[in-house]
Amino acid sequence: MLEFGGVMVGMELGNILTNILSVITILNILLLASVLFIERRDIGNTWAWIMLLVFIPIAGFFIYLFFGRSLKQKNFYNLSAAERKAEKTEVDKQLLPENLAILENNPLLKEHRELIHMNLKSSHALLSKDNHIKIFDDGHAKFAALFEDISLATKEINIQYYIIQSDSLGTKLRDLLIQKAKEGVKVRLLYDEVGSKKTPPKFYNDLRAAGGNVEVFFPSMFRLVNFRVNNRNHRKLCIIDGEIAYIGGFNVGDEYLGLNKNFGYWRDTHFRMTGGAVNHIQGKFILDWHQAGKKEPGDWGDYLFQTEKQSGTSPVQIVSSGPNSETEHLKNMYIKLLLSAKKTVYIQTPYFIPDNSFMDACKIALLSGVDVRIMIPCKPDHPFVYWATWSYVGDLLNYGAKILLYENGFLHAKTIVVDEEVAVVGTMNIDSRSFRLNFEVTAIVYDEKVAAQLTDLFRQDTELSSKLTKERYEERSLLIKFKQSISRLLSPIL
Repeated sequence: MLEFGGVMVGMELGNILTNILSVITILNILLLASVLFIERRDIGNTWAWIMLLVFIPIAGFFIYLFFGRSLKQKNFYNLSAAERKAEKTEVDKQLLPENLAILENNPLLKEHRELIHMNLKSSHALLSKDNHIKIFDDGHAKFAALFEDISLATKEINIQYYIIQSDSLGTKLRDLLIQKAKEGVKVRLLYDEVGSKKTPPKFYNDLRAAGGNVEVFFPSMFRLVNFRVNNRNHRKLCIIDGEIAYIGGFNVGDEYLGLNKNFGYWRDTHFRMTGGAVNHIQGKFILDWHQAGKKEPGDWGDYLFQTEKQSGTSPVQIVSSGPNSETEHLKNMYIKLLLSAKKTVYIQTPYFIPDNSFMDACKIALLSGVDVRIMIPCKPDHPFVYWATWSYVGDLLNYGAKILLYENGFLHAKTIVVDEEVAVVGTMNIDSRSFRLNFEVTAIVYDEKVAAQLTDLFRQDTELSSKLTKERYEERSLLIKFKQSISRLLSPIL
């Protein structure tokens, strides 16, 4: 009887496993159909997922669930018909011939009219011309200014970071927000689940208790399972009373003050802005806030199209991109900038793992006689990313690019300056993840004075950097060459 019972149990388990495998096989077929006929992917990406699902059906199925699913592109933020119409109306207004003709009065805007038009059409990036910008390249100065502005807030604080650590700097920020919430200021804090994975949710309990609102972008299930682990909200924004906005590369944590011994001094770039662009930055925050939490009726339109008092003369567009975008807005903007360069292109980035289109743009600029200089860190925060970066910059050495290795700590700045007249500062790294998978945002400034300040910073950083020459690159060991080859092979998923 025992043996007979064991056989019966074994048969039942076998049937259960067979049924599970049958279900997974059916789901696998459905996923293949989705990849082939529904999701709009590039051909290389499509073939990669087809091969994975066909040859590794069970493991491939689970890999796809976590890393392969595309986001919906149509009305990702679930805007009402009225809100979509309001946004389109504002964009269409700036695209009118008579309004574009106004750009002719500013030689710099006239020269980059096509780029402005492209940003309007692709990313709905409205142009504001009344902005004042302060540049921060040091964490201590940036956070001192941010905390001062937050302490003076009287109406509301909207704050969003990819990483918020529960260390001394993160605690200081949280406690300041608690204080403002108790004063009756509306506080909304948004963080990314993947970027802030080391910070426990209870870290924000006191802020919630004080009346602050905290939301998580693409939260995990049971804290361990996250089907959107591959789509990260990499944006870093803070908007105070609708009058002041911060945008750039700094996250919140002690390492951004240079207190991590592994990194040393942390070199980054951040803008503090006043003027019309504040509303456009506010609009990006509100959209992400709605996606992460409950939508507040009328909130988005109220904040996006406010008219603020003029405070400066710098023309700015706030350009965003993400996996919900139909095109890679920010990458295309960077390529357009590269191809518009006549004299110089200065790039600072912690990671340089571009796709073929971006590499071709760099090569075209170099072959056209443009002085292209790329500054990267001399030390890695992710080894595979570091060696993949070396592989790509090594290719550009043959075209005449000047490659600089920043040696005064860790370089995390994400800046481009073209011809010392147009500058980009934001959250986007030059890699496929930022191009396609992350939610990113960037400020492009058409102002020679701002560009000159960033150029001066680049030149100061050059004094703290060493040159990667062709001779030095060719002298690398076989082990390093092997690391580069493997890292480059993995670069599309880094």
